[in-house]
Amino acid sequence: MTKADLVEHVTAEIAKTAGPMISKKDCARVVDAFLEAIKDALKEQKNIEVRGFGTFKIRQRKTRMARNPRTGSPVEVSARPVPVFKPSKELRALVANLTDAEMHALPE
Repeated sequence: MTKADLVEHVTAEIAKTAGPMISKKDCARVVDAFLEAIKDALKEQKNIEVRGFGTFKIRQRKTRMARNPRTGSPVEVSARPVPVFKPSKELRALVANLTDAEMHALPE
């Protein structure tokens, strides 16, 4: 799904409940603002938790040794922060098509 598909889907969902109150252009602005808010928070090393969906976090990657694919010589890759997404228990169950009873058995 592309960002344009996401905007289309969100616009259609809003139109179902509230009628054609929001234009596709306004909906695109909302989606863009949401994504920018996530990027800004991650840039500031903050976590974002969306209940029932998941958590966006910054995790520190350790320094490690890798190999140059052309020469085969070892190269040190420095430590750096990387963004990660951890889906919620509900989202994992939804993707796996689990029932409520099976969902409660999932580990945190």
